[in-house]
Amino acid sequence: MANQKEIRARIASTISTQKITRAMKLVSATKLRRAQEAITRMRPYAEKLQGMLGNLQDSVDDQKLAVYFTQKPIKKVLLVVLSSDRGLCGAFNANMFKETRSLVQGSYSVQYGNGGVDILTVGKKAAELLRKIETNNIPDFQTAFQDLNAEAVFEIGDYILSEFHKGTYDKVEVIYNKFKNAATQFPTVEALLPVEASMEGETTDANNDYIFEPDKTTILEELIPRSIKTQLYKAMLDSVASEHGSRMVAMDKSTENAGDLLKSLRLEYNQARQAAITNEISEIVGGAAALQG
Repeated sequence: MANQKEIRARIASTISTQKITRAMKLVSATKLRRAQEAITRMRPYAEKLQGMLGNLQDSVDDQKLAVYFTQKPIKKVLLVVLSSDRGLCGAFNANMFKETRSLVQGSYSVQYGNGGVDILTVGKKAAELLRKIETNNIPDFQTAFQDLNAEAVFEIGDYILSEFHKGTYDKVEVIYNKFKNAATQFPTVEALLPVEASMEGETTDANNDYIFEPDKTTILEELIPRSIKTQLYKAMLDSVASEHGSRMVAMDKSTENAGDLLKSLRLEYNQARQAAITNEISEIVGGAAALQG
């Protein structure tokens, strides 16, 4: 059994850790509320824009624009992986890494062969974790989450659109943790390019009648890139909300575990103290008996 001094040191250390985890939980809860509001506002707009773009596939005449809708044999894939910049958020990054590794070394490897997948990492943890995967990583946008805004996300979108339009990649997918609630986030793989004709929650009926002003080509030149960038922005807002939710839950559990540990340590301390008192009494009694004997 550890002595009283050692146990007191462990109790003090655990109390200090508990204060930190409790504070981190409160900070994450505050950030989660803001992030949840942001993704709740963004989702309807992004989904409507995505559905509209899917319905406009048959209206695209310009060859420069048609490339964004053309389904062609896939030889090269760009996988955009969204992670956090910091740890202490439970299984948030581990789940993302597990899903990415499963795709790259599993189904992607079978479909596209070695060298058929490039990874663009957004977030420092993704760049660190995905070094273990033997593929071409493009970690140019690791710090995008430090000051997340539309301008920073659209810069990433411009790079993706440019590379896809040049034919560097035949398919672009984004993998991120989709936010459901504070306790539930799940890895999601979502296609960005080429644009799919059928979109969830939107009809693709050919009778959809759109009026273009000033003209169809001008509108689509603006709408197509904006829609793709908006889908990426939505995924990044989802990832931010998921990160804060995962960290809040992880810190809450850590605080509870620290409380359980404190109970155990205090019990151990009382037992050690009681044993020391009993030992002292025994020594006093033994000494008194020796003097009398």
